[in-house]
Formats: sequence, structure tokens, C-alpha cells
Amino acid sequence: MYRVFEALDELVTIMEEARGLPMTSSCVVPRGDVLELLDEIRDALPGELDDAQDVLDRRDEIIGNAEHQAQQTISKANLEAEQTLNDADAEADRRLAEATVHADRMVADARDEADRTVAAGQAEYDTLVGRSKAEAERMLQAGREAYEQAVEDARIEQARLVSQTEVVQAAHAESARILDASAEEAGRQRAECDEYVDGKLGEFEDLLAHTLRTVSKGRTHLRGQLNGVGSGVAPFDYRA
Repeated sequence: MYRVFEALDELVTIMEEARGLPMTSSCVVPRGDVLELLDEIRDALPGELDDAQDVLDRRDEIIGNAEHQAQQTISKANLEAEQTLNDADAEADRRLAEATVHADRMVADARDEADRTVAAGQAEYDTLVGRSKAEAERMLQAGREAYEQAVEDARIEQARLVSQTEVVQAAHAESARILDASAEEAGRQRAECDEYVDGKLGEFEDLLAHTLRTVSKGRTHLRGQLNGVGSGVAPFDYRA
């Protein structure tokens, strides 16, 4: 580029020193020197200027191609974005369907477990109540038999000693003692029976409370999974 400016300076000098034509603004310059300087200027110009001129000459064509390429790129991007959205919608529907099936299965399992737990509790309750009633009946029958036997023994003893005053008084006292002891024994056996039945019913009440807590935990865990579908929460253990 330095030679270009230098040749231009020489051209200016030639033009300034050229002999003018009378009565005109023209001048006489050495053609050979001027043409030589112009050739040097042309040779010294960078090739990029020629390329730039080609670009300018083909500007409309390049811009048109660029716009066409940009339009194709935008169309392709729109198609890919639409396909991506469709794939995302399909994947979301698939995961939602899987989550729904999983939730339904968990609900069914929870209901089955609750039914089994309630059935087992009911069976144990019936068994405990039956055993308690049988035990209470047996204890009451034993108390009645002991009481009746004691009364019968007292009557026999009273009849044998009826003719003897002191013996009769002692018999009365012994009979009263036996009757009191029998009544006390019967009351004690009844209290033991009631305590036994109450203990068994308390155990069954604890079992039912545990069952209800288990079912409540299962329902709470299920609602948590339904609110966070696809997070990958571990299955709930209903026997915890």
C-alpha cells in the first residue's frame, strides 16, 4: 500500500509541473510516465480490493442466497422445535399414564392391605371375645358351683348340729363365714374375668389403632406421590 501512495504523489507532482496549454486549464503530461505510474498503482493495490469489488458486484445475489439460507434454517429450526414439542408432549403423556397406573396400583394395594388388616383384626377380635366369654362363663359356673356346694355343706352341717345350742351357734357362724367366703371368691373370680376381658379388648383396641395409623400413613404417602408424579419416590411399606 505504501507504493500506491508514493505513485499517487508522483502523479500529483507530474500534474503540478506539467506545462499548461495557453487559454485553457489543460496541460501536457508525459503519457509514458503516467501510464507507468498507473500500472504500478494497479499492481500495488491488494487483491482483496478486487475481491471486494466482486462481492459488491454480486451483492444482491449473495444477499438473496443468504436470505434464502436463513429462511431454510428458520424453517428447519421451526420443524425441529415442533417435533421436539410433540416428542415432549408424547413423553409427558406416557409418563402421566405410567404415573396414573402406578397410583391406581398403589391405591388398590393399599385397599387390599387395609382390607386384610381389618379382616385380621376382626377375626382376632372375634376370637378374643369368644375366648373371653367362654373363660368368663367357665369361671362364673365354677363360682356358682363352689357357692352352691358351700351352701349345701353349710346346710348339712347346720342340720346335724341343730339340737345343740353351742354347736348350732358355731354352725351359724361357720355357715355365715362359708357363705361370705363363697361370695367373696365368686366376686374375686368375676373381677378377674372382667379384668381379663378388659385386657384383651385393650389389646384389640391397640391393634385397631395401629391399623388405622398404617392406613392413614398409606393414604398420606399416596397423596404425596400423586402430587409429585415421575420424581422417583420409593414405594411405601404399609407394614411399617
